[in-house]
Amino acid sequence: MSNLSETAEKVAQGPTLNVAPSPHVADTSFTTRRMMTDVLIGLTPLVAMSVFMFRWLAVQQIAVCVVACLASEAVFVSMRGKKITLNDCSAAVTGLILALSLPATAPWYVGCLASVVAMGIGKIIFGGLGMNIFNPAMVGRAFVMIAFASLMGAGAYENPASAIDAISQATPLTALKGSGISTSIFNLFFGFTNGSLGETSALAALIGGIFLCIRRTASWEIPVGVIACVALLAGLADLSAGANGHLLLHHLFGGALLFGAFFIATDPVSSPLTPRGKFIFGAGVGAFIMIIRLFSGYPEGVMFAILLMNAVTPLINRWTIPRPMGDA
Repeated sequence: MSNLSETAEKVAQGPTLNVAPSPHVADTSFTTRRMMTDVLIGLTPLVAMSVFMFRWLAVQQIAVCVVACLASEAVFVSMRGKKITLNDCSAAVTGLILALSLPATAPWYVGCLASVVAMGIGKIIFGGLGMNIFNPAMVGRAFVMIAFASLMGAGAYENPASAIDAISQATPLTALKGSGISTSIFNLFFGFTNGSLGETSALAALIGGIFLCIRRTASWEIPVGVIACVALLAGLADLSAGANGHLLLHHLFGGALLFGAFFIATDPVSSPLTPRGKFIFGAGVGAFIMIIRLFSGYPEGVMFAILLMNAVTPLINRWTIPRPMGDA
């Protein structure tokens, strides 16, 4: 009788809404390994283009960074007495992104030291995967950018259409900043120019980045925020200089803008959680990039912009937290 009365009481109360603490997993197949595998696939066009342009130097740089990141993670995780989880591919992704952010001519020990710093200070010191505040690859790159500044300039690239083995040339943003020389938009878009391994081809970055957004591994709000803000500020600079759109396209397709917008700023650990917060984060990255490019003595600003906005991520999350249902 007691059970019958309890059942009748529940029926009278109507359906029950059970609320559990986050995170709420809607798709159990959406694992860390799947996300990291998607990123590795998305980076394939950039890797192919870097090998095409820089040949053996690109292969060497990628191999050094990936192996050093895997070894560093294994050592640091063992020191913390935790289980080694190299099979989640997160260390390989950090190594590949770090390698693509470096110039092909940087010595092997630069990539190796950057990898050790990325995994040790950028990731494991905070507790490992999912606990880091800053993007690990950018932490490693920032270290070698300061420690080995003279070795971080992209010196030359291979030109398959030329009989000359290698062409020595400043990066497009350096040439524009230092000498007012602008690179052909065609070369910037397809990647026939000098630069760090992953920043030469805007087309390759777009192909890989759109793949990540379609797979929902990367949140589209972040690259849209970055690109929209850069387009707005570069457009204003273009109008003031009377460049008829050339300066705008130069900033959009030049440097590491698209590589950073799709593959680095979208790091789910160091970027905001809410859709509105992600757009704000992306717009902030774009604003910092253009401030650094236009007003500092530094021709590029993607790395510093992402690290600065990583620091603001907890505040953005607090600003944009959804209001509970029924709250005034």
